[in-house]
Amino acid sequence: MAESSLWQRFQRYFLQYDDPDFSIDISRMRFPENLFEEMRTKIDKAFGAMSALEAGGIANQDEHRMVGHYWLRAPEMAPTAEIRDEIVRTNQRIKQFAAEVHSGKVKPEDGTTFEHLLLIGIGGSALGAQFVSDALGSTRDPMDIHFFDNTDPNGFDRIFEKTRDELSRTLVIVISKSGGTKETRNGMLEAEAKFKAQSLEFAKHAVAVTGVESDLDKLAAKSDWLARFPMWDWVGGRTSVMSAVGLLPMALQGFKIDQFLAGAASMDAKTRATGVD
Repeated sequence: MAESSLWQRFQRYFLQYDDPDFSIDISRMRFPENLFEEMRTKIDKAFGAMSALEAGGIANQDEHRMVGHYWLRAPEMAPTAEIRDEIVRTNQRIKQFAAEVHSGKVKPEDGTTFEHLLLIGIGGSALGAQFVSDALGSTRDPMDIHFFDNTDPNGFDRIFEKTRDELSRTLVIVISKSGGTKETRNGMLEAEAKFKAQSLEFAKHAVAVTGVESDLDKLAAKSDWLARFPMWDWVGGRTSVMSAVGLLPMALQGFKIDQFLAGAASMDAKTRATGVD
């Protein structure tokens, strides 16, 4: 393709937004100039389906569930006031809990301060938090974080070796939507045994993120864990990073979750633009 043609395609297919600061260049992708017009009917259908989804349409037909992770960053779009209020209330609780941990109001049983996090989850219950931590984390964060994201015994041992002398100042977040995920339960039991071996009470270091009334939720309530945060059935694991699954560890690491959510909401708004120039 001639240089002049490449430049013309770049001018036509380079997309840039100032707010949010985002750009994408699809000019070098090999598609014909009339592609978008040929796809117009399918594009319109896709936008219609997305609108129905964001309005609360049932997308998970087998389980009769909505798919509403969009509402996590824009609660005002939630289809009911109850869902909207739950999102807002949970985010407020997350920020308050993180502030109380950082200030020492919520502290470990030895009276010091929590300086370390151990997140126990698998798949969507760990990957989002891992990604954000890797992308944004630094040595200046008020808390560092380790992960049990599978059932590898050697992996457990490596983390325990790193945290052996710091367990008394470690906060544990156990994440399982169903509350019965075997891999997560195994990791929790291994961690609980390590705390017990150091004469530490696991419940005084533990936080649950799980479905309301799940087995994990009931265990955390019965054992008087430090806190419990909800996972809703309309949020899938792979899109849960903007629920308590991701926001709680983010807030504890000192990241600004309101800005994170606002950025995602801004990008969502751009994707709703239906015009093709």
